Amino acid sequence: MSATIRILPDKEAIFRASADEFVRLAKGAVAAGKRFTVALSGGSTPRGLYELLTTPAYKSQVDWSKVEFFWGDERSVPPDNKDSNYRMAKEALLSKLPIAAQQVHRLQAERSDRDQAARDYQNEIATVFGVSPDGPPPAFDLILLGMGPDGHTASLFPHTTALKETKRWVVVNHVAKFNTDRVTFTTPLLNRASHVTFLAAGADKAAPLFEVLEGPPNSDEYPSQLIQPVGELLWLIDKSAAANLKKKY
Repeated sequence: MSATIRILPDKEAIFRASADEFVRLAKGAVAAGKRFTVALSGGSTPRGLYELLTTPAYKSQVDWSKVEFFWGDERSVPPDNKDSNYRMAKEALLSKLPIAAQQVHRLQAERSDRDQAARDYQNEIATVFGVSPDGPPPAFDLILLGMGPDGHTASLFPHTTALKETKRWVVVNHVAKFNTDRVTFTTPLLNRASHVTFLAAGADKAAPLFEVLEGPPNSDEYPSQLIQPVGELLWLIDKSAAANLKKKY
């Protein structure tokens, strides 16, 4: 795996580093005359990033009118549910920004026909990027990802069907361990990104992170190994998560 690994002292350092990266990429996209396309992630570490982005020092550096917000995955719950990735991002970030409703592209995973919801989201992504939904996936400027203690990322869980998807950009994925369906980006879309940033903090990430970064290829067991974008891959991890790593980074 070709990646940049940055080991930081703690979660707060991850928040700052990821906020700096967000601002850098947003400025670059706008300077190039483009919209900045970002796929958000759920989880406690991304929430810290989102909250930091709303502080004056960071908020003032981004032309928020040029940002298009998407989600890399979503739970099959309504948008006001406490487990909703959308709700978390809205509370921590979106509600505090000068943005228009049409800049926010919510993944409607609460719908009863989640396969159609996934197809509709693929169509919406294609519309925003100005490409065909039946062709190759477009390249997001930034996709934010976390990693679970089981090595999953987005809603690509170990030994699930979505790991084998090679064409569709967004699919419904049944997660047996939670007895639920989720809707998720797939590797064809994730790996087209110009930049992917993983945020991983905490001792419960140490064992899977070692397997993902330094273990043998085993993506069925550790789906985060599947994330190998054509663009830049950056891991921002704290000392606790990095505890088992053997290489020098």
